[in-house]
Amino acid sequence: MYFCNVNIALIGYGKMGKVIENLCIERGHNVIEKYHSNKLFLDCNSTSADVAIEFTKPELAVEHILHAIKLNLPIVVGTTGWYEHFDDIVKAVENNDSSLFYATNFSIGVNLFNKLNHELAHLMEHYVQYQAHITEIHHTDKKDAPSGTAITLAEGIIKHNSHYSSWELQETQKISDNVLGISAIREENVPGTHEIVYNSEIDSIKIVHTAHNRNGFALGAIVAAEWIFGKKGIFTMNDLIK
Repeated sequence: MYFCNVNIALIGYGKMGKVIENLCIERGHNVIEKYHSNKLFLDCNSTSADVAIEFTKPELAVEHILHAIKLNLPIVVGTTGWYEHFDDIVKAVENNDSSLFYATNFSIGVNLFNKLNHELAHLMEHYVQYQAHITEIHHTDKKDAPSGTAITLAEGIIKHNSHYSSWELQETQKISDNVLGISAIREENVPGTHEIVYNSEIDSIKIVHTAHNRNGFALGAIVAAEWIFGKKGIFTMNDLIK
């Protein structure tokens, strides 16, 4: 269930912002504010929006979240690469009784893929002859590497497979037995591909999620905005999927 006619503020009005705007209109919502490089969200002193959706840059996300908290505006954040400040954000949300929904990836398919990743990691724990590796491919405008989704996938493998104790960004597909390697590739016009492969000397086992366009990410963010409306606290896609 979602609330019709939610008033939404878009923070970031690039390719993703425009897709979100179109899907918001299709779902009966009102995009009443749009912020970008020529109209900064940080200059906003008041808002009539019910929820903000933020897709910008890692170096801007924390300030945007804190400013939304100041405005008492629930915010859905699709930007990744800011998580070193996560503890400070948690304190700010809790101290101000605010609302934050964040995700490394808002695609429903990716979140189902993540659950599949957990199951496979647990199964492969007993087969030490296989070495896991993650490869992520994104468009050249993506600033952070590896992607937030790749990090989430890596953390899932580490949690469910005791053979791995850490992950590391790398170019070749092996560092050491206990380190999970991640390769980050940037190519033109790639919405997002994530591949997990377990290699042995005799065969390979592979699972892949490929996004065909930005619609899945945009729709997930809008559903999150619908879902968080009227709630207080910090939420992720796991809360929404439940």
